[in-house]
Amino acid sequence: MGPKRRDEAIVYDEINSIDDLPIGWTDEQDGGTYRLKKRSDEAFFGYAVGPHSWKKFLHPPVLRLWKAERKEKGFQILPEEQQTAKFAFIGVRSCELHAIAIQDKVFLDGKYVDPNYQTRRQEIFVVALNCSQAGGTCFCVSMNTGPKATSGYDLALTEVIEDSRHYFVTDVGSERGDELLQDLAVHQNATSEEQVKAESVVERTAAQMGRYLDTNDIKGLLYRNYNHPRWNDVAERCLSCANCTMVCPTCFCTTVEDTTDLTGLHAERWRKWDSCFTLDFSYIHGGSVRSTVYSRYRQWMTHKLATWIDQFGTSGCVGCGRCITWCPVGIDITEETRAIRETELKGK
Repeated sequence: MGPKRRDEAIVYDEINSIDDLPIGWTDEQDGGTYRLKKRSDEAFFGYAVGPHSWKKFLHPPVLRLWKAERKEKGFQILPEEQQTAKFAFIGVRSCELHAIAIQDKVFLDGKYVDPNYQTRRQEIFVVALNCSQAGGTCFCVSMNTGPKATSGYDLALTEVIEDSRHYFVTDVGSERGDELLQDLAVHQNATSEEQVKAESVVERTAAQMGRYLDTNDIKGLLYRNYNHPRWNDVAERCLSCANCTMVCPTCFCTTVEDTTDLTGLHAERWRKWDSCFTLDFSYIHGGSVRSTVYSRYRQWMTHKLATWIDQFGTSGCVGCGRCITWCPVGIDITEETRAIRETELKGK
């Protein structure tokens, strides 16, 4: 699985050859804006990130949990067979590696393990990519999640483009990665000069961040401002469309739906992605707990940047910027945090 150009975006899908990669294409991103344009070179990975994340392969949007058939005496539950396909992920950015690690905490750590996620997760081979270009909404430097991959990969590539050369400097992150590299007929040890050039690519990208988020005491900041008037301001703009949660590489909310056929002889239970932005998500007997856009946006942002830390020991944000890019009205999580912080400082 890797990046390819489709539907005027760069998405993650099955790739069969180098020709499937978005060679010579890049993306322009800002709040509520995403456009593809041609580059002046033939970079294989000369873009930031698109609307898809690797989450869709490890935590599928739609998954059948089990099915049941009516027998003479009651129902027989037929467990769903676990996914056993082995995936190779090509072009995984550092922020996305951190997102996978965060979802590992959600689905694998603790008392209850998600067997579907576990089966998929343990069968992936990861070829990471150190970013050579930051997007207009990227802020991974603020979250200490990039742009250089430091763990969680089998191989990590840095693409270097010069006037007369185009090559990749490769870091080995595992025994499997080393075995694969040794099987490649064409490769050689990188010189110190080539390694320095690869490092300069990452340093240049780190200086290009399109956004900045001050994370100093961010959990306490949001806890102290639970009733801040800024929540009303963002609620007036928010469409409650759930785009931000759908593109987020760490959001994991789901709902469960049961279906039956017309004969009543067959039933199935499906798990589907859901969002805390939908009115029904917090519905219990008597109505929804979060009936206003005000409360739903506050829940999402406070969970992502504050209560997630209490739950899982880490922020739920990796600074990929997708929630900013794909928000139809350009609501910016970094700007909302900054606005709350500035008014608190003024109050002091």
